[in-house]
Amino acid sequence: MSNSPDEHTLTAISPVDGRYARACAPLRPICSEWGLIRYRVAVELAWLRALAANPGVAEVPTLSDAALADLARIADVSVTDAARVKAIEATTNHDVKAVEYFLKERFASSATELPAVGEFVHFACTSEDINNLAYALMLRDARDRVIVPALDAIIADLVALVDRTAETPMLSRTHGQPASPTTLGKELANVVARLRRQRDQIAGVALLGKINGAVGNYNAHLAAYPDVDWAAHARGVVEDLGLTFNPMTTQIEPHDCVAELFDAIARANTILLDLDRDIWGYISIGYFRQRVVEGEVGSSTMPHKVNPIDFENSEGNVGVANALLDHLARKLPVSRWQRDLTDSTVLRTIGTALGHCAIAYSSARRGLSKLEVDEAAIAHDLDAAWEVLGEAIQTVMRRHGVERPYERLKALTRGRRMDQETLRDFIATLEIPAEARDRLLAMTPATYVGDAAALARATCTPG
Repeated sequence: MSNSPDEHTLTAISPVDGRYARACAPLRPICSEWGLIRYRVAVELAWLRALAANPGVAEVPTLSDAALADLARIADVSVTDAARVKAIEATTNHDVKAVEYFLKERFASSATELPAVGEFVHFACTSEDINNLAYALMLRDARDRVIVPALDAIIADLVALVDRTAETPMLSRTHGQPASPTTLGKELANVVARLRRQRDQIAGVALLGKINGAVGNYNAHLAAYPDVDWAAHARGVVEDLGLTFNPMTTQIEPHDCVAELFDAIARANTILLDLDRDIWGYISIGYFRQRVVEGEVGSSTMPHKVNPIDFENSEGNVGVANALLDHLARKLPVSRWQRDLTDSTVLRTIGTALGHCAIAYSSARRGLSKLEVDEAAIAHDLDAAWEVLGEAIQTVMRRHGVERPYERLKALTRGRRMDQETLRDFIATLEIPAEARDRLLAMTPATYVGDAAALARATCTPG
């Protein structure tokens, strides 16, 4: 899509297909109606190929190379093909039946044995047999091609920033108040560690599928072929599609794995939201500057402003994404008796939910790319907070048996701004070994960072 708006983006109701269409483009072949039709066709053809390979189903002969080549061409569903399916659906008012009729049309034009096996398309299947597998394939590809790579890219951006700032001392703020210093890189490395863990959990969710008939019992299958091991046959189809077989279902695969996946994505999103807000705050207090983009406007009335809009955009889209993901995760595993259709309409919002994820990830990366560390501002903040050395002083006093060390430092520092001279005068009065006193006298807020730099580098170093 070009940078210029077109009629489609200007008339789209949803921002994922309008204002933010570019960020969502990688999801379009996967989560669109076209994508869903492609996956349904893939499942129907996998089922037919399995029937042809099952010796117990004699009426479907082993398919010739020519027939298999035709199936491969049919499986390459174009947008024009998808439009034909939708045209058929206009008559059937049933989306999966429209796919079945589309395949029979395509079979009829084949010069192979495919026309003779047309009635074995969708053989003994319920629509949900096709749909649950199609959606599982959709989720697998959306996760593996879009969501996980986008998270990996954010993690890589953060690792690069950690590498530059692992040793940059920074004042911590617990409860928003000055606290023991850290390094900027260590705080970013904490986000890296959290995101990596959730990324691995997202990638590790097993996506389940079933193809066992109208209520999960192989009723029609066994009525037609009582001697076939249909459970083994179904397992083979599901596993050949790269999914995990679920042997026990009602009419629907219960969607528990979908809930697991969406919960995992939502956790990663929450970590990203936490990062968005922290970076926003650091920009606000001057720790980061944002590179100016020529031509951009920060405010319609205040020309000086460079707003942290990318992190705000990311935060907002994470919120929308997680609201949808939460509803999907809570709703999809619940179905009345053997099934109801509430899952069918809800599943159609998968692309919207993941689209808002994609927008959030893209915005966060754009924001990270503009950040410049203002080391002078960070150093100035540290130099105005000598009171944070109270922790170090009272801890050394404890080691050397000085009475009431915490209380003495509390009386000296609590609620007060300290300077270097006041603290050094206090340290000079302490009855502790000279070596300990000299270490405390040499300490500054900028050097009191513990093992922060090493922790940052260890977290972000491969292996």
